[in-house]
Amino acid sequence: MPTIGFVYPDHAAEDDYPLAERMLGDDTALRVEHIYGTDLHAVPELLDLGSPTRLSDGAALLAKHAPDAVVWACTSGSFVYGWDGAAEQVAGLSEAAGGLPASSTSLAFVHAAQTLGLRTVAVAASYPGDVAKLFADFLGRGGIEVVSAAAADIDTAAEVGNLPAEQVVDLAVSHDHPDADALLIPDTAMRTLALVDDLERRLGKPVLTANQVTVWEGLRIAGLARTYDGLGTLLRTGGRR
Repeated sequence: MPTIGFVYPDHAAEDDYPLAERMLGDDTALRVEHIYGTDLHAVPELLDLGSPTRLSDGAALLAKHAPDAVVWACTSGSFVYGWDGAAEQVAGLSEAAGGLPASSTSLAFVHAAQTLGLRTVAVAASYPGDVAKLFADFLGRGGIEVVSAAAADIDTAAEVGNLPAEQVVDLAVSHDHPDADALLIPDTAMRTLALVDDLERRLGKPVLTANQVTVWEGLRIAGLARTYDGLGTLLRTGGRR
């Protein structure tokens, strides 16, 4: 059984992963283990959340699942390290996981956008403005132009996890931009997997969300080149348009 392991911070929208496993509908197992820190969307706290020690602890927890690949399922706790720091972060996670392929949600967004050939994007972020800007800067380092970046100024992941679906949809639809090839929603604390197809129909373009790209990245780095319905353009096409 192919198995992807996810290191997930605290508790918010981790139920997107068993939902994704059901939606994949094959023999792929998605296993989540938690690490704990403060869930505040602030730079010092996010640097602590994504520290080597915490991610090593997560890798150790995943070992019992014998995963084929591991992913740090946190956007802000990866892009806050910057482009080079995010690469070093996943290299450390790979080493802690015994040399397994490893990645993070921030890198997954860049890889997904590059694979789909996206040049311009709009960002509908739950974060405070200073943190949202760091995400836009990170995307820029990956060669992706951010034509619009909205920040909802929500301070904690717990608050984001409690957003009702209709509020998530409103956040997304109201912050699209006509010049954007796609809309990005970058918080793994936000439940989005059940909404992606509907959002794409409304907007008429690809929508990339944190938990969606994290699942796709895990499949990609594990060498599972498959396509799936119900999870947006990215997984329906396997990233090929």
